[in-house]
Amino acid sequence: MAEGEKCVLCNGPVAYKYAAMKEWNIKGVLCSKCYSKKIFEHYPGEHVRVNLDKE
Repeated sequence: MAEGEKCVLCNGPVAYKYAAMKEWNIKGVLCSKCYSKKIFEHYPGEHVRVNLDKE
């Protein structure tokens, strides 16, 4: 994490940089919580995360 890097939505620390989708009209990086929240807002319904490299 870069020193002082903050999420543009919650101002929390960013451990891993998530880029906003163009449709969200957000400039800057998101933390994992805010990125997940925006994904659920943009794509409502159930989401199942899978780790394909562990098959």
